[in-house]
Parts: sequence; structure tokens; C-alpha cells
Amino acid sequence: MVAAGSTHIVPDRVAVVGAGMVGLATAWFLQEAGVEVTVLDREGVAAGASWGNAGWLTPGLATPLPEPAVLKYGVRAVLSPSSPVYVPPTASPRLLNFLTRFARNSTAGRWKTAMEALVPINKQALPAFDFLAKAGVEAQTYEAKSFLAAYRTEAERSVLLEEIEHIHAAGQGIEFEAISGDDAREIEPSLSDEIGAAIRLHGQRFINPGNYVQLLADSVVARGGQIITGVVVKDIIDEIRGVRLVTGDGETDPFDAVVMATGAWLTDLAKDFGVKTVVQAGRGYSFSVPIAHVPAGPVYFPAQRVACTPLGDRLRVAGMMEFRKPEAKLDPRRINAIVEAARPLLRDADLDARTFEWVGPRPCTPDGLPIIGATASPRVYAAGGHGMWGITLGPITGQLLAETITTGRTPAELAPFDPLR
Repeated sequence: MVAAGSTHIVPDRVAVVGAGMVGLATAWFLQEAGVEVTVLDREGVAAGASWGNAGWLTPGLATPLPEPAVLKYGVRAVLSPSSPVYVPPTASPRLLNFLTRFARNSTAGRWKTAMEALVPINKQALPAFDFLAKAGVEAQTYEAKSFLAAYRTEAERSVLLEEIEHIHAAGQGIEFEAISGDDAREIEPSLSDEIGAAIRLHGQRFINPGNYVQLLADSVVARGGQIITGVVVKDIIDEIRGVRLVTGDGETDPFDAVVMATGAWLTDLAKDFGVKTVVQAGRGYSFSVPIAHVPAGPVYFPAQRVACTPLGDRLRVAGMMEFRKPEAKLDPRRINAIVEAARPLLRDADLDARTFEWVGPRPCTPDGLPIIGATASPRVYAAGGHGMWGITLGPITGQLLAETITTGRTPAELAPFDPLR
């Protein structure tokens, strides 16, 4: 099929490797253009970073991970098991190379450049969720009736206020108000007396990420797509008659195009197609606890880097940025670190009655920008490296990448995220 007004041949059959938010959104929007899709995943739907994260839809806060504040931790801090940013003392050469490049990008100037690159796609993030809802995807997004960033002191709060100024300077709007600790407790009784200052953010949303991604997968299947789980794609072979995937069971039939949306494992496949930007797992931890007063929206403790989200009658508590292999086992010390950081700040939360302890590998890049678009092969595409913002930016990534694949034209919003940069 030839795209209208061009010589670009629209692929009839596309394989998407990865059944997280980004991969499934790409598959769904490809279906909108009449493309037949097959999604493959090493484990299952939302099995990577999508299931247990905080589920925030906060494009106003979707900023580059490399930032000047990261450099303030120092070597001793990041080697501590209780640090919110943790690097194992036995870091591999690949990880050390990633961290060196990450540090080089953690300057004010490079942060500003990266932030300006994110603004156009951030502005379209929530409309992409609305599009899915109007088109029949039954998953819900929830308005954050309150969204509080809470601090012990006004001095601590000044860090985020300054960052918001920089976000505004980059061209991205976010509505907020600085409030006292007492005002914050009046809004959210779940905050303890330790909280002395806060910022209330407006216009944000949240989801139950595992539930949302599963319902998105259900929609892909209902529209004729195929989802195959428990399959590890070991290699991609691009040849004249099509693109084949090499799995533990052999080779697939040829596809017209392939999208690599494998999260923290993206580098393993993408390096053979000219993608030099390394994707490193920045693992996040979470668990669920009962709480006397379930907040009406997310609560964030930025100084401790702990994020809380109401899910039904429980509170999901998430945190940590652990730079390790994506498949490494859950480390109980990270869970304990989150518990001890959150305990004095939450009121009547039973942090010892934890369930659903989880670790998931966020796909991080050294420059803080995702990798979205065609690789050295015009039939092999990459979609990943969103860091902490894969949930927020997943649907708009899928929408814009599907446009690229089916029209042969790269939307301006994706230009900074060129996989070959």
C-alpha cells in the first residue's frame, strides 16, 4: 500500500517487540492506519517497567533525568544502599561508560537543551490519552484532585520552585501554588506533622499503570492484533524479502517492518542498526500499603525521591533509581530505604503491611532523551529510552512513531530523538 501523496510504501505487517506501554501504544496506532500487528514480549504484558511504577501522567514534570542536582550526590552517596540514587560498587565497564556520559549531560546548559526538546511532545501527551479513550480503549485516566509535592522545610521546597522556573523558561507551562504545611495537611490528611511546606500542582492525572496497559493490550487484540508472550527476540535479520525475528524457537516469517520497544533491553537489539546511544536500566521499586486516609491524588516527597499514588483503597509507594542489570533480583534493602524515607512523612500508613513488592527497569539514556524513529535500516524502528516518563509519553510516542512508519515522514516533535544521533 502506497501512502497518499508520496512514494512511501505503507507496511502491511509490522512486528512490535515489547508489550509495555510504548510498544502497545505503537501497535494500537499502527492499527489505526490499517496495519496488521504482532506484538512479542519476553515475559508478558506490562511485565517490565510498566506494571508497578507510580502511574503519574505529569507532562508538566517530564524533564530530563540528567540534571545538575544529580552531581551533588557524590561517589559516597550513590554507593550507599539507602541512597535514592544507587550505583553498585562492582559497576561494569558499560555502566561506568553510561554514568560518565550521564554526568557530562548533567549541566544546566545541556538540561535546558534537552528540556526544550521534550516540550513539544510533552504538550501532546495528555491529548494522546484522550484520543485512546474516545476511540474505545476502556482504560481510565484519573484527574488528580490534588497533587502535592511535600517538604519538611521551605528551603527544601526552593529546589523544585527553581526547577519549575527553568521548566517555564523552556516553554512548558505548569500551574502550581506554594502552600504551607498546614494547608497541605488540610488538603491531604495523610501527610504527617513533619511536612512544613508544599507545592500544589494543577492539571495533572494518574492511572493504575498495570491495569491501563493490560486494557490497551486487550484493545489491540480485539482489533485483530496478535500478542505472543514468553518469547525472547535474540536477533533481527533485515534482508530483501523482509525482516525476520530470531527467537529461541527459530525464525519468524518475514515482516514488512519491526519496532524495537524493549525498554531497558533496547541496546541489545538496536546496536546492530546504528543506534549508539546506550539504554541503561534505572530500576525503580514499589509496594502497596493500607492507609487510613487514601489521598485524592499523588503525593510526592522530592527530597526523598518517593512517589505515592492512590490505587483503590491502598497507596502505592515508589522510589529509587538503581543502576543495575534489568534482570537482577529485587534487593530488599531498596524497599527498606523507601520505607524509612516515607515513614516519618505519612500519617497512618501501615508501611509494615506491604504487598506487591516490585522492581522494574526504567530505560534511561545518557542525555535524558528517548530514542524514537527509524534506525540505519528504514524497516527497523526504535521506541524507548524514556526514563521515568514512559507511561506519560507512551501513547504520544506510539502515535507519532506510527505516523512515521505509515507516511515515511518524521514529525518535527521526534527530530531530537533520532535513534542515530
